[in-house]
Amino acid sequence: MSTERVEHYRGEEYVVRRVTGSAATKPYRCPGCQQVVRPATPHTVAWPVLPSTFSSTGTGLDERRHWHTGCWSARDTRR
Repeated sequence: MSTERVEHYRGEEYVVRRVTGSAATKPYRCPGCQQVVRPATPHTVAWPVLPSTFSSTGTGLDERRHWHTGCWSARDTRR
């Protein structure tokens, strides 16, 4: 079972979850470095607690992004 926590990014609260390599089955584009997070790579998924636009779920899940864990950790030092 994954554990979620809340962290801050760009003045907003984000739900953050770690994904294991065995659970990572698709490639994603990391918004931190713009490189591909390859399948089977452990990584971090983050989405805003409050959605920036109307969402049918009432959460920011529609805005979730898959980050390299190192990129998420360094998110505040990037432009």
